[in-house]
Amino acid sequence: MKDVNILGTVQAGKVEKKITNAFLLKVGDKEVVLPDEEVDQEIDLNDKLRCFIYEDKKGKMVATMKIPEVTNETYGWAEVVEVIPNMGVFVDIGLNDKDILVSTDHLPLLKTVWPKEGDFMFVSLELDKKGRLLAEPISEQEVINDLEPAPEDLLHQEVTARVYRSTKAGSAVLTGEGYRGFVHPTERKEEPRLGETITARVIDVKDDGTINLSLRPLKQEGMKEDAEVIYDYLVENDGVMHLHDKSDPEEIRKTFKISKSAFKRALGQLLKERKVIQKDGKTVINHDRS
Repeated sequence: MKDVNILGTVQAGKVEKKITNAFLLKVGDKEVVLPDEEVDQEIDLNDKLRCFIYEDKKGKMVATMKIPEVTNETYGWAEVVEVIPNMGVFVDIGLNDKDILVSTDHLPLLKTVWPKEGDFMFVSLELDKKGRLLAEPISEQEVINDLEPAPEDLLHQEVTARVYRSTKAGSAVLTGEGYRGFVHPTERKEEPRLGETITARVIDVKDDGTINLSLRPLKQEGMKEDAEVIYDYLVENDGVMHLHDKSDPEEIRKTFKISKSAFKRALGQLLKERKVIQKDGKTVINHDRS
């Protein structure tokens, strides 16, 4: 067998001998230790076993018969167990004594949308230039290649999904059924974290089988919520704000993270309820409602 690095792969190994607390396997031209605690069946010398190969915490190549869902050829969800700002995040792929690093190279530039402990990332394994085993998030192309088309009757329903990719353009998610969804920045108030589990409403089922999602409430509910946020903002700013129904959409989005149309609906509600008035290009709290 050609001398290749087999870390992160599933291999066939032949049992050569029993050693203290382990077996010695022959995997190609390599000898790999299979610890007793990684054995899940009765085995004898010369048996051929299917094993996953990795390095333990001491840097020694070892094998396990408990094949993880995540390998160098397969993707799976792995729980985030530790976040180290200058390195990345460590995920648990199911190994007894080893967590795998997702490096900063594969994480968003904004640390505010980095995963937190308890989030889940959809990853496979790779080797870096130094031969270290790392976890890498799934790419957009790989998601498209294995796409499960969403049914049309999913429209207006709620789905639970996890964010597998976070970009300036929005958040890409996968549902438990394997549907690929997208949350545009206009359809959220706060950007979800990479790896975060969200519940969202389907607002479009596209011809290619993907879905567009919204994290915003329905219009009537959202209008009341937006109106409360705007009024609270006024209270906190001495009853005055320089935004009004003719204001620039970007200024509105920067201040309230909502669209101009949503802002105008909410402002219209406050004007109708006579909670605010507009004058001199400003919106102010109406202290005289008589």
